Amino acid sequence: MPLTVRGAPIGPVSIAIAGLASMGGFLFGEDTGQISGLLIMSDFKNRFATEVDVNNMPIFNSWLEGLIVSSLSIGTLLGVLIGAPLADKFGRRRAMSIECMIFCAGVVIQVTSFEAWWQIAIGRGVTGVGVGALSAAVPLYQSETVPKEIRGALVATYQLFITIGILVAYLINLGTNELSTSAQWRIPIAIGIVFAAILGFGIQLCPESPRWLVSRGRLDEARKSIATVRGARGRKHHDALSGRGTGGDEAALRAEQTEALIGEEQQGIIAAIRKEQEMGPASWAACFSPKNKVLYRTLLGITLQAGQQLTGANYFFYYGATIFSAVSISGPFTAQIILGAVNVACTFLGLYLLERFGRRLPLIFGAIWMAIFLIIYAAIGTSGDP
Repeated sequence: MPLTVRGAPIGPVSIAIAGLASMGGFLFGEDTGQISGLLIMSDFKNRFATEVDVNNMPIFNSWLEGLIVSSLSIGTLLGVLIGAPLADKFGRRRAMSIECMIFCAGVVIQVTSFEAWWQIAIGRGVTGVGVGALSAAVPLYQSETVPKEIRGALVATYQLFITIGILVAYLINLGTNELSTSAQWRIPIAIGIVFAAILGFGIQLCPESPRWLVSRGRLDEARKSIATVRGARGRKHHDALSGRGTGGDEAALRAEQTEALIGEEQQGIIAAIRKEQEMGPASWAACFSPKNKVLYRTLLGITLQAGQQLTGANYFFYYGATIFSAVSISGPFTAQIILGAVNVACTFLGLYLLERFGRRLPLIFGAIWMAIFLIIYAAIGTSGDP
């Protein structure tokens, strides 16, 4: 039975779509979080570190450590550039399944490594291509498929799943750290295949993006897709529509209103696609055109995403265990779990604030909040010994 949000019917499938597709974010988070713990695991250092310290213990030099960590980001950069074209060519669902296979290939490259650090770096780069492409395809699919009444919150679940993935990676690292064999680091890496398989196969059970279907002239399938996310595909809906349902005239009226809403949505998509086709094919250069504030929007999007990286948050996700070990914290893995748990909790808060106060206010106040505590963090880190 569909839910009702702001007077419009919402099918349970909408929630399932958001959760399942957001597994792409989970893969990103899990791959981001795992490397921090791997860098201080004994077997990982014995196999891949190229230098020793004064106690003749294996250590990573800074450039090799940075290369292994950043190879994921390099792959992500390449992946995000191919994510949208793949989604346009093969459809949103099939593209995500392909990208999951790329991710799995990267995992296999890593877990089959024995002493070649470059194989780990290449494997992380390949998984980066997969999660980078997913980071383009998943929000695109969600925004085109889920009903507009709950679109903001459901699309934001992608970020929520990134933070959950980071936390799960920290928990897995804690569980395998005490192992004495290569399973210590192979298990955290290999387990990503399980989550990729859930997304790759599961997404095929979900409806395709109605916008993509309309762009391919598959109007009947597009209508069925919209009806599915609106909860209007079951026998109960059809019985109500035909007057055979148990709800009488009231149920029949609701069913008719839902059918009208589905038709309006489909016509809106058709009109938007038609307008895009009249404008002709877009190019990368068009993203930087000053006409109609396109350049402004492009720079705004780039600045927001670059600013998120420049806050240094990922510094702790990538090197947290190393940092906590360096400052003599006895349980670096536990400290990271605390960090990851706070990250998840605050993301839940963000989902509420997005729907309650819109997009701009949470962004503005969130940036101010971060600036205050970054200043405090920097001041504490540089204050002299009294």
